Amino acid sequence: MIELELSRGRNAMGIWQDLVDRHGFRSSYQSVQRFVLKLRGEVSPEARVIIETKLGEEAQVDYGTGPMVRDPGSGKYRRTRLFVLTLGSSRKSVRLLVFRSSARVWAELHEKAFRRLGGSPRIVVLDNLREGVLSPDFYDPGLNPLYRDVLAHYGVTALPCKVRDPDRKGKVESGVAHAQKTPLKGKKFESLEEAQAYLDHWEENWADKRIHGRTKRQVAAMFAEEKPHLQPLPLEPFRYYQYGERTVHLDGCVEVEAAYYGAPPGWIGRKVNVQWDAMFVRLLDPRTGELLREHLRGKRGGHRIRDADRPRRTPPQLLQLLTRAHQAGANIGAVCDAIHARQGELGMRRIQGVLQLVKQYGSAASDDACAAALELRVPEYRFVRRYLERSPQAPLSLRQVDPLIRELRQYRDLIQQRINFEESQS
Repeated sequence: MIELELSRGRNAMGIWQDLVDRHGFRSSYQSVQRFVLKLRGEVSPEARVIIETKLGEEAQVDYGTGPMVRDPGSGKYRRTRLFVLTLGSSRKSVRLLVFRSSARVWAELHEKAFRRLGGSPRIVVLDNLREGVLSPDFYDPGLNPLYRDVLAHYGVTALPCKVRDPDRKGKVESGVAHAQKTPLKGKKFESLEEAQAYLDHWEENWADKRIHGRTKRQVAAMFAEEKPHLQPLPLEPFRYYQYGERTVHLDGCVEVEAAYYGAPPGWIGRKVNVQWDAMFVRLLDPRTGELLREHLRGKRGGHRIRDADRPRRTPPQLLQLLTRAHQAGANIGAVCDAIHARQGELGMRRIQGVLQLVKQYGSAASDDACAAALELRVPEYRFVRRYLERSPQAPLSLRQVDPLIRELRQYRDLIQQRINFEESQS
């Protein structure tokens, strides 16, 4: 069995742990280690740099390749990614498995690791992978906005390594290799939950109880000393958002998921950073990160603009359109005035649409349609268009006096008769 596991690339520690868990092996790890060394020969280790850190000061994070797990979507085995966060002082690690990575997944893994530890360190050391660092620079790195805000929510500062210099995070590199070679090498799992449960069991029963080779102390005991020095967790988890870059259009708005949100004056033609979630849309200065505008989420096709951001003068072209509307008919002019009062310059196209209906259906029919719109308190271009489209077949009117509407006493008498009938039947 040992020779078979060695052929799969597993190390002596992982083989010994399986012998103990599955076969009741009672001898020590050293006996298995000596046998393995005879099979493959001793290799002289290389010297490594030791970095000492204060309690609760630092954690190191990294990705590694995880085990093969059956994908529920395709039904095939696929390689997972292994996320590891290791505390610098106690060497306590949190290991999590995912199928795929993204900026949000990377941030969520940090948050889940902090929750498992019961606190957060003050510094996180990472390499320059795209999920965390957009522009690598040892002195002034450009962090992913979502990752930066998640760390700020937990009071953590990111400290990226120099490019192609992984020695700065050697503790987490060792933690990744430890999991890859010891519990996970050559393993296959039927679900991600099964793989994570297996990894958590190994973490609790073996990794946390091991005696660290350099400190000669148990990892769980060192973590018990370090945990009180971690920063307390915030009361609420981080509220995740989407982000992107948008150009301010000629109407002074940016588009987010088919809705439009106003920017401050002077930003037309310039790019702004945008963050949005289920409730808010925020426009940020791309250079300073300053909040320019915050809007409530709007419906598709709708506009959200502050009154202070609307132009104070009515453009001459819009004044000409309103004059033409009043000349076409009093009700037509009133509907166009209502559109302008509610939507400002954004309503210019709808006013043009009303005037186009006047050309298509004539002034008289259009004025009647606008009168109905005013009566029903829906002075909208869309209502006027639909009214005119339907008017030859079934004119729309909801007046208080109509032959189709009966007097209220008749409805009252009918209801009373129905009640008396049901009582007599019971």
